[in-house]
Amino acid sequence: MEPAVAAWFARRSSRAADWPLDALLTAKGSTTVSVVLPALDEASTVGAIVDAVRRDLVDVADPLVDELVVLDSGSTDATARVAAGAGARVVHRDDVLPDVPSVAGKGEALWRSLAATTGDVVVFIDADLTAFRSSFVTGLLGPLLTDSTVQFVKAMYDRPLTDGAVVHPAGGGRVTELVARPLLNLHWPQLAGFVQPLAGEYAAQRRLLERLPFATGYGVEIALLIDIVGEAGLDAMAQVDLGERRHRHHSDLRLGRMAAEIWQTALARLHQDGDLQTVEPTLTQFVREASDYVPVTHDVTALERPPMLSVLGDDRLPGR
Repeated sequence: MEPAVAAWFARRSSRAADWPLDALLTAKGSTTVSVVLPALDEASTVGAIVDAVRRDLVDVADPLVDELVVLDSGSTDATARVAAGAGARVVHRDDVLPDVPSVAGKGEALWRSLAATTGDVVVFIDADLTAFRSSFVTGLLGPLLTDSTVQFVKAMYDRPLTDGAVVHPAGGGRVTELVARPLLNLHWPQLAGFVQPLAGEYAAQRRLLERLPFATGYGVEIALLIDIVGEAGLDAMAQVDLGERRHRHHSDLRLGRMAAEIWQTALARLHQDGDLQTVEPTLTQFVREASDYVPVTHDVTALERPPMLSVLGDDRLPGR
């Protein structure tokens, strides 16, 4: 990890426990906060998330969250009914900007949510989380409400892998480790300090989000990281450790489609930069030690040998 990135990692990484609710309420002032859950067929989990946010952060004497919206991406199950019953304002994707034909995809829902909400700060929370805690929201809001130089906050956390009745402590971030992290480290090394670059939980100043393009599919998270560091700079970004994130896992086939979208989104930005040859041949990975993440950087230089014919010459090769 580059020294400047290591310094950013130490300065801009914190834990959810560092941001108690009373301190955030004091810092909030007149700032308004919208929480958005993009949802597609998440009836089994969306209600508990909405209920927790309302109970702890909305339906209280001094609310931290002013607006709670579930952006339904065309669910065919009871997602909309369950979310509304738990107290969210449910907005269907097709009812936002109806003159702009909608397409499928998570990024499409996030983009349209900006036209369906009004908060100065927008918090995105995936709707498939289990064992959700309202500290996910308070943690993400902490740096934004207390430091005016911070414009974007990304979640970091452990991602257990559930295999039937067995829960492995790690392994739930396969696309992150196999696709997103290598891409960012090689081509955008200033972003190598993000522990969970594809995390679906993040918060940002509305004025920043409204200036950015949104990839409509699963490339939206990597696109936002790349575009925000270009638009606002690394020091305007931060990350908060939320502990552990559990959610339903996808099949390898679906993960393959996600990976393809992420690659395509990143390649489009490399073409925009006009230089596909620039590569930083290191890879920073993260190991949990006690309550902290420790970055470990490896040299991943890919060497190649020339054709043997060019080394030995045609007359020295065996069998000639």
